[in-house]
Amino acid sequence: MSLQQEAGGGSPVAPGVEDRYPTRLEHAIEPIPRHEPTVWGTEADGPLSQTHLDGFSEYGYLVAPDTVSGDWLPLLRHEIDRVAADLGADDPRVIREPGGTIRSIFEPHLLSDLVAQVVRLDTVLPVARQLLGGDVYIHQARINLMPGFTGTGFYWHSDFETWHAEDGMPAIRAVSCSIALTHNYPYNGSLMVIPGSHQTFYPCVGATPDDNHDTSLVAQSVGVPDQTTLTKAVDRHDIHQFTGPPGTALWFDANLLHGSGSNITPLPRSNVFLVFNSVDNALTDPFAAPRPRPEYLAARGAQAVT
Repeated sequence: MSLQQEAGGGSPVAPGVEDRYPTRLEHAIEPIPRHEPTVWGTEADGPLSQTHLDGFSEYGYLVAPDTVSGDWLPLLRHEIDRVAADLGADDPRVIREPGGTIRSIFEPHLLSDLVAQVVRLDTVLPVARQLLGGDVYIHQARINLMPGFTGTGFYWHSDFETWHAEDGMPAIRAVSCSIALTHNYPYNGSLMVIPGSHQTFYPCVGATPDDNHDTSLVAQSVGVPDQTTLTKAVDRHDIHQFTGPPGTALWFDANLLHGSGSNITPLPRSNVFLVFNSVDNALTDPFAAPRPRPEYLAARGAQAVT
């Protein structure tokens, strides 16, 4: 019996697969120290210097200016509009705000040759390989849109908690790359992170509802730490905010606590969001959900990006 089952939550873990990060429990348990390294590669494995690797290991994130050059940006912004117009109103890959505006578009790398090229840029793919120590594949990709005045935020969470519970990601060996397509100011809903929080897994209370993704992609209420846990994490680690011009990338560890406020300014914020997972960390059965999420949210074929 797994720790998760002993704690009274989740679903049975697949035979032979150890659940080292039990979550979605009936009652709270102590935070769990991270088992895996944050950086799997070395300085010789890619473009990041040892200073960058050490910083990523310590803080759980890295800001990379000029990841996408200026001549790409108008094309990508135009491509967002094209993809959004081509998808039907009922396409499940399009997530909308309660008022109807588009919040996210999933699988843009399969819908746009231009976004697929971004995945393979020398400033993107080699960094993912270096951080994760080998071949990688796209676990999830999306375009996030936060329009002026109406864009709502994302509550504090660890992506790995969801990917582990609902997708069956066994280990913390994934990294996200958020590439800004518009300027990220401190006041237009830019991402906030809790540096160093990636070294601790925070189990969450509350069972996963059926088809939780139908609502969690708009407003997440299951799989988020409680306020006391968040307060202690911030007291220990502080909060950093990602700001910068278009073309800048924020790389951050899968287990880093992060979130954003709503955008009540006239200034929109949008980004291309790529999640790389190691091919050696392929998905298994969900650890705390009745069934896997759809393929457009969690790719189940760990085919390396080349």
